[in-house]
Amino acid sequence: MPKRGKPRRGSLQYWPRKRARRIYPTTSTWPETKETVPLGFAGYKAGMLNVICIEKGKHIVRPVTVLDASPLFVCGFRLYQKSSSGLIPLKESWNEKIPNDAELKIAKGKRTKLSDDEINKMSDITDVRLIVCTQPQKSGMKKKKGEIFEIGIGGDIKKKIEYAKSMLGKEINAKDVFKAGEYVDVSAVTKGHGFTGPVKRYGIRIQCRKDKQMHRHVGSIGSTVPRKVDWRVPQAGQYGFFTRTEFNKKIFGFEGKKINPKGGFVGYGLVNNAILIGGSTPGPRKRLIRIRKAERPVRKIEPVEIRLIER
Repeated sequence: MPKRGKPRRGSLQYWPRKRARRIYPTTSTWPETKETVPLGFAGYKAGMLNVICIEKGKHIVRPVTVLDASPLFVCGFRLYQKSSSGLIPLKESWNEKIPNDAELKIAKGKRTKLSDDEINKMSDITDVRLIVCTQPQKSGMKKKKGEIFEIGIGGDIKKKIEYAKSMLGKEINAKDVFKAGEYVDVSAVTKGHGFTGPVKRYGIRIQCRKDKQMHRHVGSIGSTVPRKVDWRVPQAGQYGFFTRTEFNKKIFGFEGKKINPKGGFVGYGLVNNAILIGGSTPGPRKRLIRIRKAERPVRKIEPVEIRLIER
């Protein structure tokens, strides 16, 4: 009899398998760049389309994900200090006026604005990050509260502080951060599936016809000694709603309202400012997708020419 084998599915890199803490992800690392620009953006997932890309004189149909990327409002910035355990937040500086949807998530006592003298006295500042909030009222989302998160800044520390102070209370557009043809990293919380069995959760083999009259179960849960079930044994449990990041996704372009199909995107609505990202992205419709400049780019930025397919 030939030996039947199958490599395990379900990476142990993601462990434990449990729900994400919140519905939109946190970006902990940012790439280092010499240019003083924001290193990330975010948008709501509207759906997918096919576009015609003109590459080397050939017309190729490519699937793209459409993100509704309305401008981000800069609420403030946060100063960080480097320590043996990582970055430690020092102080925050907030703008006086903040969108109404974001005010509900920010304690009023924390909304103080730092003066230039207070910032100059801090000599141990190693990093600066912008605090931004989404504006769903400017998108196709019927939503009131916006999400609040951080965005990294490129350049040296002095330019970072100057840029953060100049952007306080202003808006950031997607075209100010990325270019068509650039590669980015995409992060989101995947679609949740609730309580599932080991076949769907780990991809184990379905048992034969006469195996204990059960088919979608684990054949062996381990040895009799030690008298416990090892944590590596595939078992039923929570599946989905995980934070996942996909690297090096290509931006095919930026479009306006003309990208909307008749009646809008199914399950979403009308898109005002669209980012077209090649392939699929994690998460269902209406979920916030965060994108950042590629942390490990492997390709050069090449100009992209696309045509929308008439529908």
